[in-house]
Amino acid sequence: MRTPSPSGQIVRAQKDNYRNIPAVVFAALLSLFAQTQYSSADDGVTAYSAKYSKASTETVDHSVWTRMLGQYVSPGAHGLNLVDYAAWKAADHKNLKAYLTQLQGIEPRKLARNEQFAYWANLYNAKTIDVVLDHYPVQSIRDISIGEGLLGFLKKSVGAGGPWKAQILEVAGKRLSLDDIEHKILRPVFKDPRVHYAVNCASIGCSNLQTEAFSGAKLDSQLNAGAKAYVNSARGISVEDGQVRASSIYQWFQSDFGGSEASVLDHVRQFANPALKAKLKGKTSISSYGYDWSLNTIKRGS
Repeated sequence: MRTPSPSGQIVRAQKDNYRNIPAVVFAALLSLFAQTQYSSADDGVTAYSAKYSKASTETVDHSVWTRMLGQYVSPGAHGLNLVDYAAWKAADHKNLKAYLTQLQGIEPRKLARNEQFAYWANLYNAKTIDVVLDHYPVQSIRDISIGEGLLGFLKKSVGAGGPWKAQILEVAGKRLSLDDIEHKILRPVFKDPRVHYAVNCASIGCSNLQTEAFSGAKLDSQLNAGAKAYVNSARGISVEDGQVRASSIYQWFQSDFGGSEASVLDHVRQFANPALKAKLKGKTSISSYGYDWSLNTIKRGS
């Protein structure tokens, strides 16, 4: 989920959702959300997932996922890949569920490191699409809450809902949520900031859902391509009148990019095209952050 780490910022709620909520009530809701948004309990997920096979040549068949991505994900304007959720739900949702069942039957610790990264990223993205299709049509993935009852209602009321904490997957006997995959496996185990260009939260503000599955053999080039696409889009970084505007990802997860705005910009320069790199020359701070939680869907008739 595009939520903060325990030391990060609270996700900013959409103003239209809380404009009429009394200040005291809103403060209480935000406090509740902050306390429940991220669990740092040591449940062994990270330690379990840190193991991999250096000698393994085993690969996972992601051909079904690649076929669906190629069919339902389309490059759109401004470097944004859009998803045809309506067509996917009508024609291929069962095949997606079958692919997810296949992935959950795999023991990821038997895979080599890059193949394991690809496995987790594909599992995260495929399950995210599955959740959206289960509830489609929706305006935003944050309109979806699974098994949270009153808490889910309260979070949605301040624009902070979402399915990320529900344990909706099981791998090697361990129940997992999407947050577990991102925050307890991909980020702490692989310690690669390009994780943020691999996982997709079904939102316009997120990095692109790619048109092919991740694979161990192509992982490095795929992550670099995702980084370049995001950094060089207005969703990632833009400079206007000398002021740097950045995706909230770089604020929520600043620690993954070196721990300061200057280090974030150093990271960004690695993937910036010549025009953006020139605009970033000498910049050490970011003026503002933003994120668009609208569903990354193809709109019919547009």
